[in-house]
Amino acid sequence: MVFGWQYLLMAAVLYAAICAGVIVFQICLIAGAPWGQITQGGKHPKSLPGSGRVFAGISVILLMLMTGSILSAAGMWPAWPRWMGWSTLVVQAIVTLLNWITPSRSERLLWAPLTTIMFALATFVMLA
Repeated sequence: MVFGWQYLLMAAVLYAAICAGVIVFQICLIAGAPWGQITQGGKHPKSLPGSGRVFAGISVILLMLMTGSILSAAGMWPAWPRWMGWSTLVVQAIVTLLNWITPSRSERLLWAPLTTIMFALATFVMLA
């Protein structure tokens, strides 16, 4: 390992903390928060419609799996197989790309930098 284990754990925990924040955001969307303009392509200026809320729910589940995968790759609980971390890295790369090319300016300003940081942290964990 090129970097010390402390950096690996710190990157994984920071990734998990950011995911936790995004999960809270998604739960707020499901509950009707008027933030549709900064998610899902910015198509909805206020609260998401039912289909958007279902998608937010799916995002919550996916984010929980991604969090567990990166924590596991760093040697922490839940100790899932390493391939799940690589799968998370691929998904995170796709999400990052989509946030950089979204037509919604406000979505690009918020999520593109944040998902780029998440991608960098996940990459660090997987390559460490």
